[in-house]
Order: sequence, then C-alpha cells, then structure tokens
Amino acid sequence: MSPWRTTAAVVEATDGPFRLCDVEVDDPGPGEVLVRVTATGFCHTDAIARHGDFPFPLPGVLGHEGAGVVVAVGDGVTSVAEGQGVVLGWPWCGQCRNCLDGEPRYCLRLGELVGSGARPGGGRSSIRAVGGEPLASHFFGQSSFAGYAITAATSLVPVPASAPLDLVGPLACGLATGAGAVLNTVRPEPGTSLVVFGAGAVGLAAVMAARSSAATTIIAVDRTPSRLALATEFGATHVVDAREADAVRAVADICGGPADVSLECTGVIAVVRQAIDAVGMRGRCLLIGGAPAGAEFTADHLSTLWGKTVQGTLGGSGRSPRLVGALLDLHAQGRFPFDRLVQRFALEDIADAEEASRSGEVVKPVIVMPA
Repeated sequence: MSPWRTTAAVVEATDGPFRLCDVEVDDPGPGEVLVRVTATGFCHTDAIARHGDFPFPLPGVLGHEGAGVVVAVGDGVTSVAEGQGVVLGWPWCGQCRNCLDGEPRYCLRLGELVGSGARPGGGRSSIRAVGGEPLASHFFGQSSFAGYAITAATSLVPVPASAPLDLVGPLACGLATGAGAVLNTVRPEPGTSLVVFGAGAVGLAAVMAARSSAATTIIAVDRTPSRLALATEFGATHVVDAREADAVRAVADICGGPADVSLECTGVIAVVRQAIDAVGMRGRCLLIGGAPAGAEFTADHLSTLWGKTVQGTLGGSGRSPRLVGALLDLHAQGRFPFDRLVQRFALEDIADAEEASRSGEVVKPVIVMPA
C-alpha cells in the first residue's frame, strides 16, 4: 500500500499529552474509504480514552467526530465517490441481529469496532509513525485526530455540498447522541415532562430536539449559569441551578410531582441517582453520559419496582444517515442551532480544546485540521 503522509495528534501512554507527529496512512482496502479530514469534534469520550477510562490501546490516534472529503475508495465501494463531503459515523458490522433490526449503534461487535485499535477482524492498523511502528487506529472506526482517516464505507454519511464540513463532525456522536435520545428513544408523547441533567453539548442537543417534539415541560439542570441561559434560548421551559437547589425537589415542584422522563448526560454517579429519583411510577431514566471505567450506581428498589425504567442508550440509536440528515435539515430550518455551541481550535491547540471542554468554557470544541 502507498502511504499518505499527514499530521496526527498522538497519545503515547495513559494520561500522556497529545503530541503532533508525522504519520503515514494506508490506502483504503476493500470496502474502505480514505477521507481527508476537515475538522473533528472533541468529545468527552476522547478525554476518558486518553485517561484510560475507555479501552483503547496506546500509543494511538483518537478522534471520532470527523467530517471531511473522500479522496480514495477501496474495491467494491459504490456508496460514496471521490470529492464527496461526508460525516464519519459509527462503525457497524451489518450482519448481527441488532444491525439487521435497524439498530447499528448496538452492533454486537461494537466493542471491537470502536476500541480494538486496528481494522476489524484482527486486521492491522491503518496508521503508523513515519518510518516507525504502527499506531493504534480506528477509534470508533475512524481515528480522526489526523489529516487523513480510513473508515468503512458503511460508516459514512454523505452530506450536501452546502454543508460546512468544519462544523458538522459533532453530528457523528455527541450532538446525535443527545438529539437521538429524544427523537429515537424517548419519542415524547403530547404533554411529556422531560428533564435533562447536564447542559453540555449532549444535553443541549437533547433540549433542542425536545423543543421540536410534543414535550411541553423541558427542564435543564446544570451548575453553569451560561449553559442554563443557552438551554433557555434553545427551548427549555425551566432551568435548575444545581448549585442553589436540590435538583430532584426542584423538578418535582416544577412538574407537580416526578417528571415523565429524565436524561442523564453527565456520567457523574451522584447525578445518575438524581436522574433516577427525578422520575416516578412508569417514568423513564435514560443513561447517556460516559462514567469512568468500573463505575456503579444504585437505585431505590421499591420506587424502581413500581414501573420505573432505567435504560442505557448509545449514539442516539437508529441509523446515522436518517438521524444526521434530519439534524442537518432542522439546522437549515433554524430549529437545531448547534453551530452556536461550537468553537474552533487548530490541531496544535488540541490540549487547549480539551481543557476548554473540561472547564465548561466551551460547549463543543472542534479541531480544524491543517489545510
């Protein structure tokens, strides 16, 4: 294979810094596509993988909210063509029962596909240091903290030529996760009361989606006033500052009792319990946020027994083309203004992007690749 040279942000060891390195990326093999990455969102999952709380071998290249332009296709690929703009979506095998049931986010091979560090089925990595050893690749099927990324053609979502490729990458994961949790999983009935714990990128996407649903009470809970202000602009009917109020009690006061649905978007175990307690009989609590490896939570047995559902959800469920396409249309209509969450960072400033995300200064950092 003829390598494509580019720059990547490499993490060499657990808790190690991002280090810019010259790397080589393979030509695409059968069923694969090579994408010149325009920009990639920085997601909480990238951070926890760097810290060892998400399984991925190191040294390697992270990044999983990429968007860019197809520059080469492997044998058998007909779904996309060179020059086409795409979002790099989640990988899926297409053969297991969940994929065949239309739920590729829950592919039975998902663990291997997102975290093995190499091509599926025990294949080799597609990235290596120039003149050196292979680096772990295919993080969430892409490893897009690099100027080029190899991905399966089936993971790609073609986007209109008018789509800003330096903006749409987060639709691959974080934004689709929050919006899809509402639109695909909850599907609010008329009059639903819905509370979102955590007004970061995922939570604010959920608020935006809820505004386009039949939910009539939309509550955002957070500790950052600026994010609560954004939640109000994006459709929250009520906000709760968790620094000043008991969130569960405040939700009950707003709803006149427990909420119908809660979405836990922080991954903080104490907040998980609040989200479970905020819904009552026949209520639903969706677990969305990524907690550290090995984390456990507890729930009151009796109140859960009385018809309460605690459910995990991944990536917004459903199929990427349908969900991402709908979010792009909603954005064009002014109903999903996710561009207001984004701040762009150069690749050499990726450490600043991570810190801005961690501190809450920036809702959704996006890493722009060198031209």
